[in-house]
Amino acid sequence: MNVKHRIGMAAWMALILLQCVWYAWLFPPQRMPMWLALGVAVVPLLLPFLAIGNVRRALLWVGMLSLFYFCHGIAESWSSAQERAPALLEVLLALLLIGALGAGVRRRQKA
Repeated sequence: MNVKHRIGMAAWMALILLQCVWYAWLFPPQRMPMWLALGVAVVPLLLPFLAIGNVRRALLWVGMLSLFYFCHGIAESWSSAQERAPALLEVLLALLLIGALGAGVRRRQKA
């Protein structure tokens, strides 16, 4: 695994950790059970890891999923002043993950 894949994996794990801390400790949901909120936030991030054995392909799938987390972070940072810090951290981690995937793509040589 090269450095770009390691950065992507670190951003992926940090995004999972952030979701757990956000919904279980910092701002637990008030209108739904905490386990349901954690399930909705964390399970999509775990599916590529569990379903795909290839690290590169799993990172590709989680990179696509991170677009949702990017949008969620933007929406939360605008709508809730209390949750702005974790929301912006979520945006940063999603961008880091997408950037690591983009940097790891090899371009084909023109003949």
